[in-house]
Amino acid sequence: MTTASTTTARRAAPRSTVALKAAMAVTGLIMILFLVVHMYGNLKLFYGQAAFDNYARHLRTVGEPFLPFSGALWIIRVILLLSVLTHIAAALTLWARSRRATEGRGGWRYESGKARRGVQRSYSSFTMRWGGVTIALFVVYHLLHLSTDTIHPGGASSSPYVRTVNGFEIWWVVLSYTAALIALGLHLRHGFWAAFATLGANTSVHRRRVLNAWAIVVAAVITVGFLVPPWTVLFGGID
Repeated sequence: MTTASTTTARRAAPRSTVALKAAMAVTGLIMILFLVVHMYGNLKLFYGQAAFDNYARHLRTVGEPFLPFSGALWIIRVILLLSVLTHIAAALTLWARSRRATEGRGGWRYESGKARRGVQRSYSSFTMRWGGVTIALFVVYHLLHLSTDTIHPGGASSSPYVRTVNGFEIWWVVLSYTAALIALGLHLRHGFWAAFATLGANTSVHRRRVLNAWAIVVAAVITVGFLVPPWTVLFGGID
């Protein structure tokens, strides 16, 4: 192989399908880790206003005095933003390549007697693309509501606890939150499995079953963990 062709191959490697799928897997796992930590913080709502507001305030003082106020939080935000943008860009690129390769018809899936539409086609995998769009739109709304206090159904407040409770006392806020979390759960169910499969963990029937089990557990725990606080507020368990 000539030097020119070697250089071309090296430049093309980061844009290869394998590299893009690996990028989606790694960034997806980063976001799952963030969701677990975020869920833990949300559950502090049950400990009252002082605990919840102190937790929110503590996030801005982590790393002091080595880091400035909110320094660690901004590092996390940048990592998350890069992960989200990389994840979306890789997904769109892979989708466009699939459309071009199949002339818009989509890839043919292996069939079986029990799965005429394809053995790879579960409901969660089928909804991955539109579920991702739903989640992205919800994240924007969620940030405007509970982070920046730009929109405030139920009433604005400088207290994260009061702002959260005010919002979740409204039925349509909880309903929209629930719909987004269901989409997230389906996305996580397939995404968790696909991430580890892409990274080489799907090496046998036993491993596949273990990955499937863990994917269901992770998706269920995160979904339920995020849904418990708003429904508890709606029914008066937290005020």
